[in-house]
Amino acid sequence: MLMIEYKDIGWWYWLVTAILLTFGILGEPSGFIFAIGFTVFQLIHFVFRERSIRAFPVQVRFWYLILLIIALPEPLKLIYWIPTIGTWAQIIFGYCAMARFVSLFPWNRNEKFSFKLVRKTFFSRPVRGSVKQGFSAT
Repeated sequence: MLMIEYKDIGWWYWLVTAILLTFGILGEPSGFIFAIGFTVFQLIHFVFRERSIRAFPVQVRFWYLILLIIALPEPLKLIYWIPTIGTWAQIIFGYCAMARFVSLFPWNRNEKFSFKLVRKTFFSRPVRGSVKQGFSAT
């Protein structure tokens, strides 16, 4: 199921980021630097938009930025494949693995941590909006 949300500024941010990461993967290393810079920009934008550094969209962008920075040294560049593929999955299908991962942090969930919760988190269908609203407490 395609979930192209062209009316959402966040979707456009992810599209630009995916394009920059793709340039990096295809051999233009400055694409990675620009992707990091652009992610910092969108992180700041979402801090102001959400009026909180604890807001879920801010957390997702923060951990995404950390992943991009971790992958920056030359021996770790292969890691960039993960956010590149994942960001394209977010743009096209609405599946954001980073949001799902962040939703498992203790301060973002009401359920007890379990294998069932992990399975539900990563294998449920994408939802419009926040992944957090797609899960009900069991």
